[in-house]
Amino acid sequence: MDFLNEQTTVKGYVEKVLFENAENGYKALSVLCDGSDDTFVGNMPDVSKGDTIEASGEYVDHPRFGIQFKVSSYRIVPPADSEGMERYLASGAVTGVGEKLASRIVSRFGDDTFRIIEEEPERLAEIKGISRRKAMEIAAAMEEKKDLRDAMVSMSALGISQSMAVRIYDSYGPGYVGVIRTNPYKLAEDIRGIGFKTADAIAEKQGMDPCSIDRSMAGIMYALSEAQTDGHCYLPAEELLERTAELLGPEHGELGYALEEMLHAGKLKRDGDRIYLPAYYFAELSCARMLCEKNIPMISDLPGLDDKIDREVRRIAENGGMKTDDLQIRAVRECVKNGLFILTGGPGTGKTTTINMIIEYFVEQGLEVVLAAPTGRAAKRMTEATGYEATTIHRLLGVAVMGGETAQTAVFQKNAEDPLEADVIIIDEMSMVDIMLFKALLSAVPVSSRLILVGDASQLPSVGPGNVLSDICSCSFFPMVRLEKIFRQDEAGSIVINAHKIDKGEHITLSSNIRDFIFLERTDASVIRQTIGWMISEKLPGYLNCDAMDIQVLTPMKKGALGAVELNRFLQHVLNPASMDKKEYMYGDTLFREGDKVMQTKNDYKLEWKTDERFESLSTSGMGVFNGDLGRIRKIDEGARAITVIFDDGRVATYPFSELDELDLSYSMTIHKSQGSEYPAVIIPLLDPPEPLVYRNLLYTGVTRARSCVILLGSSETVYRMTDTRGGNDRYSSFAERLVQANGR
Repeated sequence: MDFLNEQTTVKGYVEKVLFENAENGYKALSVLCDGSDDTFVGNMPDVSKGDTIEASGEYVDHPRFGIQFKVSSYRIVPPADSEGMERYLASGAVTGVGEKLASRIVSRFGDDTFRIIEEEPERLAEIKGISRRKAMEIAAAMEEKKDLRDAMVSMSALGISQSMAVRIYDSYGPGYVGVIRTNPYKLAEDIRGIGFKTADAIAEKQGMDPCSIDRSMAGIMYALSEAQTDGHCYLPAEELLERTAELLGPEHGELGYALEEMLHAGKLKRDGDRIYLPAYYFAELSCARMLCEKNIPMISDLPGLDDKIDREVRRIAENGGMKTDDLQIRAVRECVKNGLFILTGGPGTGKTTTINMIIEYFVEQGLEVVLAAPTGRAAKRMTEATGYEATTIHRLLGVAVMGGETAQTAVFQKNAEDPLEADVIIIDEMSMVDIMLFKALLSAVPVSSRLILVGDASQLPSVGPGNVLSDICSCSFFPMVRLEKIFRQDEAGSIVINAHKIDKGEHITLSSNIRDFIFLERTDASVIRQTIGWMISEKLPGYLNCDAMDIQVLTPMKKGALGAVELNRFLQHVLNPASMDKKEYMYGDTLFREGDKVMQTKNDYKLEWKTDERFESLSTSGMGVFNGDLGRIRKIDEGARAITVIFDDGRVATYPFSELDELDLSYSMTIHKSQGSEYPAVIIPLLDPPEPLVYRNLLYTGVTRARSCVILLGSSETVYRMTDTRGGNDRYSSFAERLVQANGR
């Protein structure tokens, strides 16, 4: 092996991308060089399947992967002959050209093919099946690919990852140069996935003044946006400036002046000491006004009316074999009499029975009832519990998207001008609804419709900004029933009983001998991981007669030895190990494999989906995949550079490799992400989580996700500290205050 570790230059054709880190452009390529199949490794962000590459570097002997060519520098060169040109065109590198068409083009023009496409593209129309328009599209695709490559190389020098470079170029085209040079902080405003820190690093590499007002404004905007990811609708001005100063470091401009300029320009909104993004300020005001406008009687309170309604409800309950109490009867009565009603209560208190009685009453009256929930899983549970079709709130409102990558805005087709056509609208799992979604919902509810909001106010609040259900429940002037009695307490399982104890701050019995609520004391994170792997792959499926993939691991935190990220890596190896018949793709630090459980991590209103052929009753196609949607990876297509996911509700969506930041593995997830879902069993590791995550609502929410069995692994002291600790949901929200103000007008 005398050729090892010697500098040389090699030229070849890229047959396949073996591995790719889309964040830093590192790739492993299968390259055909003079008849031999070599593996090239190195940072090559703009190299794709079908390219011809000339690279300098050295052959090395990797201890695991064997002989590789380690690339130190390279350039992409045009194919020298017709054979290479056909391979390039057939690789899928040029949109609209496949293998057959590539063969016809090269057969016609031979070694002159690329010159014809670049200089005389209209001549492609000489080939049967290619119109003049198609010829121009092929030429444009070739030119765009060349321009994109140049852009990726240019942006790579500024530390911009491959995936981000594609998004920037898609957004601005050739104008990206001016944006980056004049105000790179605009990237953080315009491009999904680019934050302040990335923009700031670009600005620093270009030598921009760290005290510039552009940087100060971008820092303020980022600090406020980060607060929204924590659920806040606003920040006090002093806290906002403190967070910004900490973010920017010792070198920054006059933040107070920058804040005033942003307020003057309308980019931010001040209300006393509170600083909002305008959308959230007006959302709170609008929601308060619209909700109070719904709080009106729907029928006259005539003598004997209550008794008449109660008799009808009791008859419905008796005919349906439903056991009820006076509080549930009152709940149905209040729904009948009022335009707005709130039903809340914990597990086992009869919310589902009450909803069923409400539905049956209104259906008997000939009224149209519509059911919805925030997520697909919650809607599916609602359908199973009631026997009536439920949908997501987004689908109910008909979500659409306006603009492109730089201005992606959700627009709901149902609104005040085109309201929902329903007499009764019932929304379940209201604790998951944030202030912006609630505004969209209220805007679409007609004055003549009854609105019934159902949820558990003790659950964690929404992932998005606001604390909507809790704020509504704090107001005594809305018609509301809070169910507290556990029905058939002698038959209730330990999950229901323990959940109510946790909610009240009472210590539960921790034992390994309770059939449906198992606690195992463990003090070592690695032992806990191994125990989880054993239970989920071997013990629990037979014990509960369920599939291992249906058992969910929930954890308080995302990072750490027992965080969602590390547990996902471990469980992927246990439940979906590497195999020759399963394709893989590495994105950043995440390895995706065919068959993996995955979760959508943000709302993507423009992502198209179609319905799997096995779900014939559903719509055939649509747009929009939303935060928390769960599915499995069906296919990884290296040629198309895309991953296909089938979601639990039958939708099938395809993600370009550049968009994979929208997906996470979901063998394990944070408790917060599990809201609205129910699983046969949940396993919750609890061993010294960060102090901000030690609180009651988090434990309560995790426990109530289980249908048949809860397994707690870790420290009993942690379980009791969480039970003892109130709070953890404190959010900067003015919604309750706005409701009081709106009600008093």
